Amino acid sequence: MTPTVYRIPFSTNVERVALAAGHKGLAIDWIDVDADDRSPVDAVSGQALVPVLVADDEVVTDSPVILEWLEERFPEPPLLPAEPARRAEVRVFVDWFNRIWKRAPNAIADGEPTAGPAADMRAHLELFESLLDGRDYLFGAFGLADVTAFPFLKYASIGCASGDAEAFHHVLANYQTLREDSPIHAWVARVDAHPRS
Repeated sequence: MTPTVYRIPFSTNVERVALAAGHKGLAIDWIDVDADDRSPVDAVSGQALVPVLVADDEVVTDSPVILEWLEERFPEPPLLPAEPARRAEVRVFVDWFNRIWKRAPNAIADGEPTAGPAADMRAHLELFESLLDGRDYLFGAFGLADVTAFPFLKYASIGCASGDAEAFHHVLANYQTLREDSPIHAWVARVDAHPRS
């Protein structure tokens, strides 16, 4: 089975799926959708957000749900640790990242006053740096935490790609200032070297 995934250019959530599938050596049939006309996405899933995965008669929306779907159906090589306690730790991190961490950059992109969210983003960078103390990846081995965070944190190190006019991505580039010796730079380079489907 080769899943089909609908995507738009530069999508952070789509990159999560591309990294996860690449890690597993899983081919994806990509369907490119114009960001200004998401009617094909809506037609297949009843909503307009990407990525959307279609496999046989299953339609899966929301990148965290898609990542769990991939891990369940294609468990090797794993994105989650084998030990239940460590799996739980990674899932707590992923939940925090998706529900809490993303609030600050979304607030700035939505035009809210920047002082509070900008301070949150700076404080969060220190947490990521602490997780990388003595580690190559956020929880030791490359896995779900890295796939979840990388598409957002990469902007702190490498900025926006040419042609990327997405306001949210420019917030990620402009409000995540790193020291030259931040371990996040090396982590971004390591994760960026991983294959994508």
